[in-house]
Amino acid sequence: MAVKKQILERDSVVIKFAGDCGDGMQLSGTLFSDTAAFSGKDIATFPDYPAEIRAPHDTVAGVSGYQVHIGKETRIIGDECDVLVAMNPASLKANLKWVKKGGLIITDENSYNERALEKAGYENNPLEDESLSSYQVIHPQITTMASETAKALGLDPKGAARTKNMFCLGMVYAIFDFSLETPFKLLDKKFKSNKDMADINKKVMEQGYIFAENLELLESTVQVSQVQLEKGRYRNITGNLATAWGLIAASERSGRKLFLGSYPITPATDILIELAKHKSLGVKVFQAEDEIAGICSAIGASFAGAMACTSTSGPGLSLKTEALGLAVMTELPLVVVDVQRGGPSTGLPTKSEQSDLNMALFGRNGEAPCIIIAAASPGDCFYQAYNAAKYAMETMTPCILLTDGYIGQGSELFRIPKVADLPSITPPVATPNDPNYKPYRRDPETLVRQWAIPGMEGLRHRVGGLEKSDGVGAVSTDPLNHEKMVKYRKDKVERLADRIPLQYVDGDDSGELLLVSWGGTKGSILTAIKEVRKSGKKVSHAHFTNIMPLPKNTADLLGKFKKILVCELNSGQFVNYLRMQFPQYQYLQYNKVQGLPFTVQEIVKEINNLI
Repeated sequence: MAVKKQILERDSVVIKFAGDCGDGMQLSGTLFSDTAAFSGKDIATFPDYPAEIRAPHDTVAGVSGYQVHIGKETRIIGDECDVLVAMNPASLKANLKWVKKGGLIITDENSYNERALEKAGYENNPLEDESLSSYQVIHPQITTMASETAKALGLDPKGAARTKNMFCLGMVYAIFDFSLETPFKLLDKKFKSNKDMADINKKVMEQGYIFAENLELLESTVQVSQVQLEKGRYRNITGNLATAWGLIAASERSGRKLFLGSYPITPATDILIELAKHKSLGVKVFQAEDEIAGICSAIGASFAGAMACTSTSGPGLSLKTEALGLAVMTELPLVVVDVQRGGPSTGLPTKSEQSDLNMALFGRNGEAPCIIIAAASPGDCFYQAYNAAKYAMETMTPCILLTDGYIGQGSELFRIPKVADLPSITPPVATPNDPNYKPYRRDPETLVRQWAIPGMEGLRHRVGGLEKSDGVGAVSTDPLNHEKMVKYRKDKVERLADRIPLQYVDGDDSGELLLVSWGGTKGSILTAIKEVRKSGKKVSHAHFTNIMPLPKNTADLLGKFKKILVCELNSGQFVNYLRMQFPQYQYLQYNKVQGLPFTVQEIVKEINNLI
């Protein structure tokens, strides 16, 4: 009979599953987040892969994690957790700093042997000294109990030990008063080709659930508030998946076939994988041998009339820069998706950082302006991928979409929109047999030239990387024409500001302090501001999606605040860009370059230091 427990109600909670690579933490996190979504909770997830994938067993370098934030409203991923499930000493060592004081730690006592403790860097067993006295710690012999259940169902000892993650997951389901009906269905789906394995995992999960129900140390269960959602179809979606879907939607809305030329690179590979699944929608995917081939194939596809894209991360963007300059000069639409990761020579290919803004803004030969936008959350990746395609095609200019590993691999609950409800996309496709056609004739308002598709009757095409003469498009070595064309390309990008939304301010539109952010830091900063406002302090927030060009009201907006604090996961790339654009203002900055997202409390502390 289950122990009667007190029921605690919470608006939101954060749970992190952590263990060695191979311990099933990604599966546990995915199952729990999907269950939470099906039960009506808002969710945000953050898979935390080790920087060293092949690190030795039981070492801190090899710890894999999966964080889930569930509740009535979840804007943040990657913050301090209420519950830590740590499968071994190394995962406890790596993640203890992220556990709130008084939080719950569940860990496997079986794994705390002398060798594992030594490899994790412990001199003493933390389960036996007083180092965890600030937390509620539950440390049953999880491997033993899981193995006994699994072996009784016919699984070999090695395989039986691997079911320990299911035992822990069952415990967590019990703590949060979740039914096992949904996770059982999810396991049946995952192991549909191996019913016996599905049944074993379900039985081990059930045993973990029963164990937690009867555990007297657990004096309470937690019920998390439901989210109030607009009617529609929802799913748990990662940023990379949302990016792929946004590109497909833009292709359908524009009437141009989608082509992706890309080389697989962490953490952007999932975009390539997802788009390769959709040949039925007319998507063509070319997996190139290197980054240069990927972008060059996309430029060729764009010349041929396709909605062309390439995906990469920072090191790949470096390699693509020469070809990107060609796309700027030939004025062909191109979407470059850059899923940012830790900067050069860091050993952090799986870790997030806003590392590539300088490269996106300035990383090309000569003056070669691109449109630059940045997604704010996993779900927002859909809309910004769509916008990137819209801007690229409607301005005949490459557009760089900056996401990052934080939101690209993280997930949130996403309402799937109808393509018909999305903004229209009207590429400036030339008309066959147009008697007034000239390759470089421009719209007088937007400076956009027409997109003449090879094979269009009565039109002529100019191909190549040498400067073209204004209007007629013949090869030109005239210095004055060169200057004119450079200016046209610059002005064309700047005039996009007439067609993008004005910058929105959350809070008062003037006052003592304005926090400025861009990209995937939005959720942490909004949550921090919300907490600060509870104490009566007035703080406003401007989150920038459009970076090149900036919204037209940016200068006026900044001028209405006494202090401007720019928060970035780099050394100050956006703040330096603002200093270049609007030197009349003074800027403060708060930076973090650790391959880790901001925590809410970090931002709260910085705000309180200023006002």
